[in-house]
Amino acid sequence: MSKLTKNQKSVADKVEAGKAYSLKEASELVKEITTTKFDASLDIDVRLGVDPRKANQMVRGVVSLPNGTGKVTRVLCLCTPDAEAAAKEAGADYVGLDEYIEKIKGGWTDVDVIITMPSCMGKVGPLGRVLGPRGLMPNPKSGTVTMDVATAVKEVKMGKIDFKVDKAGIIHSSIGKISFTSEQIYQNAKEFIATIIKLKPSAAKGTYIKSIFISSTMSKGIKIDPKSVEKL
Repeated sequence: MSKLTKNQKSVADKVEAGKAYSLKEASELVKEITTTKFDASLDIDVRLGVDPRKANQMVRGVVSLPNGTGKVTRVLCLCTPDAEAAAKEAGADYVGLDEYIEKIKGGWTDVDVIITMPSCMGKVGPLGRVLGPRGLMPNPKSGTVTMDVATAVKEVKMGKIDFKVDKAGIIHSSIGKISFTSEQIYQNAKEFIATIIKLKPSAAKGTYIKSIFISSTMSKGIKIDPKSVEKL
């Protein structure tokens, strides 16, 4: 068995095996146990007591993180000419329609979010094979298909993210950076979990939130007591 490094030993001493922490405690502890020299991403994993195979138990939504994501989000706005100026002013990195449709057909997907208008979906729809697997396909449920593209662009730039439960019943998401203060981490995690709680399907029976873990890139996962977030 390999020896633990000084940093690994320090981390092992701080995180109690099998212990479930409160969200507040975990938000402080995750900063203490992160030893990376770069600004690591902060991730959260929430396991739900739902069956995603059933349409009435699918959990999907959007949330505006109070302190943003800490990341530079590249936004492409596929819109009609009359909406281009507003989209650019709102902060969209790329704005247009036909020229970007052709670029995407050629394999270009160098963006994080694509926002479009209902009237443009006839052209955007066929791109599903390229955009779908990359999680880039615009969707009305996530607010990325809208008449008000300027507001949508602003919200994404300010920290609005969308999430969806996977086939295993888990929601994974990045909710900030380790350079955030413990209070900022707590606020973002609290808002994220509270949104998931509000979206509980009426068809879901038994325990809704089964487990929650928070971690940073390459750090150990910290278990959060689900009971500590029930009333968020």
